[in-house]
Amino acid sequence: MECEFPTVNSKSEEIIEIFKNTKTIAIAGLSPDSSKASNMVAVYLQSVGFKIVPIYPKEDVILGEKVYRTLSEIPFKIDMVDIFRKPDAIAQIVDEAIKIGNIDTVWFQLGLVNNEAAAIAKAAGLKVVQNKCTKIEHRNLF
Repeated sequence: MECEFPTVNSKSEEIIEIFKNTKTIAIAGLSPDSSKASNMVAVYLQSVGFKIVPIYPKEDVILGEKVYRTLSEIPFKIDMVDIFRKPDAIAQIVDEAIKIGNIDTVWFQLGLVNNEAAAIAKAAGLKVVQNKCTKIEHRNLF
């Protein structure tokens, strides 16, 4: 079986620019469980100065931040959407990000690849990162 690598993805130089230009990160699938990757990544991102905005179906507050059920409910500008959802949910989140219109980047976490959604996001002018962890990339680059 052949390994499939992401065909649509940002390079390190672009990832550096993404981080430099990002202040607010919506985290789709941010679990309140501190043992989950999404929670550990969010704690790290908060610790280095990013404002995180949890998107989760339950809870009212996670990591001291108001929880929203969908991206569309967030009443202020989001620079990046960091996706911790199953691959089949990525396309819907990308569509929502495009519809909102003022989001700069969609980031599919480590292990998540959806080339079709990535291509649609790129065509709409969004920056795309796939199959990489925001925590690992930020820590390695900064």
